[in-house]
Amino acid sequence: MNLKVITRNVGVALLVSALFMLLSVFVSIANGKDSALAPLLISFSITFICGIFPFIFVKRGPAISLKDGYMIIFLSWLMSFEFGMLPYALWGGPFTLVNAWFESVSGFTTTGASILEDVEILPKSLLFWRSSTHFIGGLGVVVFLLLIIPTSSPISLRLKNMELSNISKESYSSRANKTVSTFAWVYIGICVLAFLSYWAAGMSPFDAINHAFSVCATGGFSTKTLSIGAYNSVVIDVITIVFMFLASIHFGLIFIALVTRSLRPLNNPVIRAYVLMLSLSSIAGGLSLKLQGAVGSWGRAFLESTFQMVSYASTTGFAIADNSVWPALPCFLLMLMSLVCGCAGSTTGGMKVDRILVLGKAIRRQTFRSLNPSSVSEIRLGSSRIKDEDVYPQVLYVAQFFLLIIMSVILCLFSGDPNGNALTGSLSCLANVGPSLGSIGSLGNYNAEPTLMKAIFTMDMFLGRVEIYPVFAALYSIFHSRRKL
Repeated sequence: MNLKVITRNVGVALLVSALFMLLSVFVSIANGKDSALAPLLISFSITFICGIFPFIFVKRGPAISLKDGYMIIFLSWLMSFEFGMLPYALWGGPFTLVNAWFESVSGFTTTGASILEDVEILPKSLLFWRSSTHFIGGLGVVVFLLLIIPTSSPISLRLKNMELSNISKESYSSRANKTVSTFAWVYIGICVLAFLSYWAAGMSPFDAINHAFSVCATGGFSTKTLSIGAYNSVVIDVITIVFMFLASIHFGLIFIALVTRSLRPLNNPVIRAYVLMLSLSSIAGGLSLKLQGAVGSWGRAFLESTFQMVSYASTTGFAIADNSVWPALPCFLLMLMSLVCGCAGSTTGGMKVDRILVLGKAIRRQTFRSLNPSSVSEIRLGSSRIKDEDVYPQVLYVAQFFLLIIMSVILCLFSGDPNGNALTGSLSCLANVGPSLGSIGSLGNYNAEPTLMKAIFTMDMFLGRVEIYPVFAALYSIFHSRRKL
């Protein structure tokens, strides 16, 4: 591994964080130099110095190798977590070191789980930094790096695969060197439109930009303890549903639909399956809420059900209702949404609809082959043929996903699991959903969880955000290098 290449590129990730810390400083000044001014100034100074240091003292290295690329991804996220916790830890209040770490990891990984019992106690500048971590993490530290890595670099396309899987790229045609710019422009476009929509619907400009940062990143941090429900506005609820859905489908397909001015690119088997999943779960959840007396009217039942199903499936985590008092069926459906989640090529976490479809088709093909050994069959998604070498990693990923949940639950049980959230918390954090059920439900928080469980959950968030493989590859490279020494 080339340390010069790695440190210079990790420095870029830190400079991105420093930029948003500086913006948070300006927010503090604009609000009468609130209590987070000093913590943000100190955090900005430390982060900026550490980020600029490699550019001053480290010479430009050779081209980025595959191992270097994995280490850049791994360390960029890790360093972003560590420096991102500084404003919280220095401000104090409910932010112990463990809580500050939890909030930082949750923000950058766009999980949206929080330790805050009262969000409104934070000064506006710290709320802005909190939402900014979503914006940075949603676009991805990886994507920020790819914007400065030459497209001719041998690692460039491989790094793209960590944010946009091979399966998703099969569903639309676009030049490889346009993948990242397409992702970035659609992401920023969704953010701008969400901001304008929220502002027009009655939110203050400050609340609008914070919620726009969260919804485009499918993160879930809000400026209100009661989340979107605090506004008590059906218009804002519907706007949020629309943007949560848009942010959870393939950005490449959105781009092609806009360029061609046609909805045909969205007539995709993955999106059709995703819409069907959301529709059935929302209808079933709404029926259950109304028939079991959890809400007063049919309209409210279907609004709450649809909002929460889209929120969990898109891994956003916004809320307009407290699901801790919901009947069993809609709660089960929420957990099911947390497993499957949105589409590849979006900012969502979880296993993703693409993989579930491929897994189902692989099982179907294997069953057919067992009955007809001499037959030749292939897996297709719409008009695209999925190669066998692309099927195996996706099936393996699903197996790894469930294995990590099991391991996480076992580790959580060692801590005593006083609130009974080992399984639901592990699932929600690994899928980057954030809220789950019970005390960590849609309007709950993770503050009451033991320190060990918080640490385990942050590990789940990290693995879920980078989709497991890059972390394993980076750790393998580190230990393999030590063996050689």
